[in-house]
Amino acid sequence: MTISGKTKLAAVIGWPIEHSLSPALHGFWFMEHGLDAAVVPLPVKPENLREVIRCLPLMGFRGAWVTLPHKEQALSLLDEVDGAGKAIGAVNTLIFGPDAKISGKNTDAFGFLENLKAQQPGVQLRGKSAMVLGAGGAASAIIQSLITAGCSKILVSNRTESRAHTLASHWKEKAGYPVDAVPWEAKENHLTNVSLLVNTTSLGMVGQPDLKIGIGGLPDTAIVADIIYRPLKTSLLQKAEAAGHPICTGLGMLVHQGRPGFESMFGVAPSNINGAEQALIKMLGLDA
Repeated sequence: MTISGKTKLAAVIGWPIEHSLSPALHGFWFMEHGLDAAVVPLPVKPENLREVIRCLPLMGFRGAWVTLPHKEQALSLLDEVDGAGKAIGAVNTLIFGPDAKISGKNTDAFGFLENLKAQQPGVQLRGKSAMVLGAGGAASAIIQSLITAGCSKILVSNRTESRAHTLASHWKEKAGYPVDAVPWEAKENHLTNVSLLVNTTSLGMVGQPDLKIGIGGLPDTAIVADIIYRPLKTSLLQKAEAAGHPICTGLGMLVHQGRPGFESMFGVAPSNINGAEQALIKMLGLDA
């Protein structure tokens, strides 16, 4: 494509940034809607983040997506932050106003829940229990989504147990919500009443060790989800599917979390969500 002075611009900011699928994802929607627009990947070191974010609106950019390791740091650099961003403690979407005012959102929670509903239509989590594996920013966002969905209890387990306790305490203080940490070595002992198990760790990703967890204690109807999308079906999801559990793969979360920012920046609600996901699957060779 050719970028001209009329092209509507957005950025994706990270360090490194080569791995980002945002340009490809939004490029698919640009073609779907016939938009003269582009997403520019910007490798930005953490010490330069403030200057870059403040300069982008002055250069005509409409907004930016923020990826690792900047989601937490960006929170302190904004003029406005939505409720999800404040609660989670991180943002992934920046919207630039005409007066260079910068608003931040966290759409990861939205993306997870929308992906879950798309893959498991009719899913009902109100009054149910869930377990989240991991204690990073993605885990915090997913906890927020589970609170929104009405889960009555959320368990968090992490290899570094202190981080699980910190995350659980954060949500108890922020939302007064029953989020409890359980030891990594004993996580299988707490699966009996769990209706949703979510892996947010890197275990099972290409190049990483598999996630070792026995899921025999899960109820038969429990959903097993993984936010990893390389491979599309992790060893955890393969094990769960073989045992008859409904599963939820991770690529759709990436697609759905991009929707709100796309609409805010370009004035069009992206269509053909499934087509965007299939295009990424093909691009990544996940269908091979």
